[in-house]
Amino acid sequence: MNKLFQSNRIQLRSLSEDDASSFSKWSEDGEYLRGLDTDFAKPRSTEFYKNQIQSFEDSSDIIQFGIYVPQDQLLIGFISLHSIEWNNQIAFMAIGIGEAEYRKNGYGSEAIQLLLKYAFYELNLHKVELDVISNNDTAIFCYRKNGFETEGVAKEAIRRDNQRFDKIYMGILARNWKETKPE
Repeated sequence: MNKLFQSNRIQLRSLSEDDASSFSKWSEDGEYLRGLDTDFAKPRSTEFYKNQIQSFEDSSDIIQFGIYVPQDQLLIGFISLHSIEWNNQIAFMAIGIGEAEYRKNGYGSEAIQLLLKYAFYELNLHKVELDVISNNDTAIFCYRKNGFETEGVAKEAIRRDNQRFDKIYMGILARNWKETKPE
């Protein structure tokens, strides 16, 4: 557990205001935004993200990390636990790999494993949940690979490109992750 925030290729670190420019750049990438969230895509300023990063620091129900490639000190994305219900030991997870060349290369899976280790061993959470749009096959594959199971579906809840997609709710219990986690 001495490498709580580091794997073979990535490191999870706190975000600083200097990271806001990366988030602003990623907000101009429609593929990134539309895979990340169910809200409409909208570019945001560096100032917007500076304020958001600061507000996360002051929140008791959000823990957000930057995903860095240590050898380059490059921020490639973020991962967070949000909407944390401390009394129920449950949190929602969100992840985004903003740097396109790092997508679909296993960096997200490494970040998820680090975050789950942190959530279950350090924060003593019982469950981590997430939601994903049914057309995001890459994310769904990644979540299943990391032990998340489908728990529910909101039929045709998302409208994109004049089509309707389901919103899939997934979750993982601490005991199930501990039984199946990669060593």
